[in-house]
Amino acid sequence: MIAEVYNKENKKVGEVTLSDSVFGKKWNESLVHQVLVSQLANKREPLAHTKGRGEVRGGGRKPWRQKGTGRARHGSTRSPIWAGGGVTFGPTKHKNYSKKINKKMRRGAIFSALSRKFKDGELKFIDALELEVPKTKLLAGLLKNVSGGAKSVLIVPSVGSKHIYTASANISKILSIDPRSLNVYDLLRHEQILMDKNAVEVIEKHYRLTKERKD
Repeated sequence: MIAEVYNKENKKVGEVTLSDSVFGKKWNESLVHQVLVSQLANKREPLAHTKGRGEVRGGGRKPWRQKGTGRARHGSTRSPIWAGGGVTFGPTKHKNYSKKINKKMRRGAIFSALSRKFKDGELKFIDALELEVPKTKLLAGLLKNVSGGAKSVLIVPSVGSKHIYTASANISKILSIDPRSLNVYDLLRHEQILMDKNAVEVIEKHYRLTKERKD
């Protein structure tokens, strides 16, 4: 496949060849959904936590002697059956929400998302997507020229670019990501993707580790 390449003034300056196995895949909604759920689950940190009888403060002394009082025997006032005691089977911070996804599925979902973005015209290739100095103002001007007014933009510069990451850190809804660190969540949640033309080769080499079977 052939895609147009634009400069920082949004003028067409050439073309770039795209691999069909990366940018020409069919949209696989079930696979993308499965990988997306896995990615979000792996980021999730358990917040709810209740204290068990061993975590509640106090209760070290036996409330009364074992025999001779006529009352039920107890060893601690922090037993779950006491008011102010520990909680039985409550939520804890040790819960693991992670979901495993193999590399082939993750790679396939990334290819499917890239192909969908390219097909929908939401993936644009830029020649020399880099800044001379790490200035937010310069990046804002560049985005104004080439982003087409998109409210959220994902920038994929070439390997070795440094200033883009610094300049984009202070702009809301703008994210810069290394071409070797692509993920389904960031690809889908941004309205427009701006990719350096040199990043195409990096992506194809990095993610296409094994020969893909034809659909």
